[in-house]
Amino acid sequence: MKRYLIAAAAVAAAASPHLHKHRHLHDLNERDLPTVTDAVATATVYEITGTQIAKDAACAGVASGKFTWKNPADAAICAAAASSAAPTAPAPPASASPSASPGAEAGQFYGGPAGGGHGGAAGSGGSGGSGWTDSGATGIDADFPDGQLDCGTFPSQYGALPVSYLGMNGWIGLQDVGSNNGGPIHTIHTLLSGDNCREGVMCSYACPAGYTKTQWPQTQGATGQSVGGLSCSGGKLRLTNPGLSSKLCMAGQGGVQAQNNAGQVVSICRTDYPGTEAETVPVALQPGQSQPLNNPNADTGYKWQGKDTSAQYYLNPIGVGPEKACQWGDGSQPIGNWAPINFGVGYKGGKTWLSIFQNKPTTLQKYQGRVELKGDLSDKCYYENGKFYGATGPNDDGCTVAVNSGTATYIISS
Repeated sequence: MKRYLIAAAAVAAAASPHLHKHRHLHDLNERDLPTVTDAVATATVYEITGTQIAKDAACAGVASGKFTWKNPADAAICAAAASSAAPTAPAPPASASPSASPGAEAGQFYGGPAGGGHGGAAGSGGSGGSGWTDSGATGIDADFPDGQLDCGTFPSQYGALPVSYLGMNGWIGLQDVGSNNGGPIHTIHTLLSGDNCREGVMCSYACPAGYTKTQWPQTQGATGQSVGGLSCSGGKLRLTNPGLSSKLCMAGQGGVQAQNNAGQVVSICRTDYPGTEAETVPVALQPGQSQPLNNPNADTGYKWQGKDTSAQYYLNPIGVGPEKACQWGDGSQPIGNWAPINFGVGYKGGKTWLSIFQNKPTTLQKYQGRVELKGDLSDKCYYENGKFYGATGPNDDGCTVAVNSGTATYIISS
């Protein structure tokens, strides 16, 4: 068995005085070293913090600067494939490891108000309409029948929103954690399209617009990875956080929405957090439509290593439907985790805090459109012509405001 080490390239998240990107990029060390193991004579398994990724994904991560070879001589592993393979996606954020996918920002944690980000995004491929709809969930207020449904059954009758285009029977993330006997989870294998919820797997789900999932285990990844969803144990789906709720989805604090004033579909994708930390929770806005965004209460929501977290959304280029936008991208277009602009949404200390900022360091492309926060706000906050405008004037970093009262709206226009 031949073993290679790939070191994660150090990437620093843009610092802001209060509201910070949650991907723990400042905390890279030997525990985050991805490995590639020659498992058998004809197969190679690449792993990062215990999560398997494809060879082309690992090589793409090296090529993009996200990874470096511990032993430079091992670069030949990717060089051999490069001559015959087309460019491929960077490694999905399967393990929720910062070194696995620095571009996929997870939820954010607080210290108060702040700016964040850096300008914009560009045009995209995609169409003006979208075939996927968010009408597949019912029973949002129904108690989940713990331990009664087979693991192969997606629980859409209990509020969970099926996301069929991901190819996982409606689930948005599948993390094989095996049997950890209640201790920290040391091995997390993220399953891919074509798989389904099964024994030993944490099965994550989306909720309708304005809602978020309630289920994640108190025991999380041993090195800071997040894990979320229902568990499959004994062939049945089981709640992992019954103390928080017996329902699968909760509304959060409310008071935040997005409005599409552009002439085509607008896709806003939330990070699956805690979970795979991919941007797989879709909100699809048709022209003229408004929908709520989930505004998590830091007191009752997920805490990463004791820190409060908020929601992070990816604003995709106008005209790109959720089928393309709300999943892991390959960097060839400014969509998915490569979308130019992020929204930060959360409630803390009696106030809702909202931000618009650049998806940095993943991309510096400019968003081809205008985004403005409207409502009874502490200050102005908008993006236009490649610049963000806030309390300090035009800048390349972003803006953050507090909501004084009522509902605040992200208005997206062309």
